[in-house]
Amino acid sequence: MSKEDYEIVIGLEVHCELSTKTKIFCSCPTEFGGEPNTHCCPICMAMPGTLPVLNEKVVEYAVKAGLATNCTISQNSKNDRKNYFYPDLPKAYQISQYDMPLCEHGYVTIETEDGEKKIRLLRIHIEEDAGKLNHDDYGRGTFVDLNRAGVPLIECVSEPDLRSPQEAEAYLRKLKSIFEYIEVSDCKMQEGSLRADVNVSVRKKGSNEFGTRTECKNMNSFRSIVREIEYEANRQIEVLENGGVVEQETLRWDDVSGRTFPMRDKEDAQDYRYFPDPDLVAIKLSDEYIENIRQNLPELPESRKKRYLEEYLLIPKAANFVTSSKYYSDMFEEAIKICNNPKTASNLMMSEIARILNEKEEEPENIPFTGKELGELVQLIDKGTISSSIAKKVLEELFVNPKAPSEIIEEKGWVQISDEGAIKEVVMKILEVNPQSIADFKAGKDKALGFLVGQAMKETKGKANPQMLNKMFIEELKK
Repeated sequence: MSKEDYEIVIGLEVHCELSTKTKIFCSCPTEFGGEPNTHCCPICMAMPGTLPVLNEKVVEYAVKAGLATNCTISQNSKNDRKNYFYPDLPKAYQISQYDMPLCEHGYVTIETEDGEKKIRLLRIHIEEDAGKLNHDDYGRGTFVDLNRAGVPLIECVSEPDLRSPQEAEAYLRKLKSIFEYIEVSDCKMQEGSLRADVNVSVRKKGSNEFGTRTECKNMNSFRSIVREIEYEANRQIEVLENGGVVEQETLRWDDVSGRTFPMRDKEDAQDYRYFPDPDLVAIKLSDEYIENIRQNLPELPESRKKRYLEEYLLIPKAANFVTSSKYYSDMFEEAIKICNNPKTASNLMMSEIARILNEKEEEPENIPFTGKELGELVQLIDKGTISSSIAKKVLEELFVNPKAPSEIIEEKGWVQISDEGAIKEVVMKILEVNPQSIADFKAGKDKALGFLVGQAMKETKGKANPQMLNKMFIEELKK
């Protein structure tokens, strides 16, 4: 059999750090960074006699996340102890939720090649993050930093509804986008604010039985997750095709070699020996509490997309792109307040800004300039101060040296040439050295005009007004 005879089955457990000011069970700060062990106290260090107190904001943010992903919110919930040795959690257990999570049975929709697809969410529950182990490069031991221990998380567990690496990426991007829109997390993957445990199995196409799954822990890069799924699925298919058996285990992904490596046998829920945390009271939510959060949810991506289609007449592709990230959407809205040109602003974002981010392997939150600069850039195009080709160069410069586009244009000498005399001189020069193109145009070959305009733009280093060039070439060619 070939790889085409198998189907990939993917489930994701997404951990998202919440943007509360303090930790889940104490008043220590949650901000990223800081000297090791400076954001911790006797509670997050598990000193004898200390007791946790649940941060109410954590519950509110989890409920917001649940409502934004179409979950049922549990009015009766509780915290449980998950007994598993965490070397970077001093208690040696994690406070999480087991059989009574805050949010259950939701879904998000993603765009696929075959149209919209609904990905079911089994649950969203709250828990505390672990600290961080720093392994000494010189073999002197391992150091523990407890700054992150006790930072509040929501864990979003999907059903095994994903069938390709591309669907997994689309789902993760959609979750990330939703959490950014409702402002429960900054979702900065490079800081570990959003990471996923990736469960992969394969089965023969047409089969209803799930294969044995493996799990790759704590992945925080879209590119790496796609690569890991591709590699792991191919590895499992190869094992099965050679008559072997896929082992249920926890894996580690090595980004350099592009391979997975076994870490340990995979635990099941019973291995954790959950029981209700005796130091924390039950969580009881009223109808009014839940409804108040629902009524105050910010505008979600689907709502913004509909508005952009109707109010700004964006094409569906542009509306999908601009609303794919809150950072994109906020930039777009700030830009059009200045330039009042939604079409050009969205086109620049979809083509040039996305291209530069892709080349730099960066996410929208890392764009170093604002919608104000984008709006001013569109204004300069509309006024004829610069051409579209120069605008692309200005955007590249904005990524390196963010400042007012007008300053960049002045410094670089990129102001568009719109003087008729200067353009006429360029047109005549290009016609003089391209007699064949003149003959081609007269023979009805329309591409000849585009070639001549391109040569003129090259001659002027992209600074000539393309509309004036086009008009003047046609006038001269018809003589």
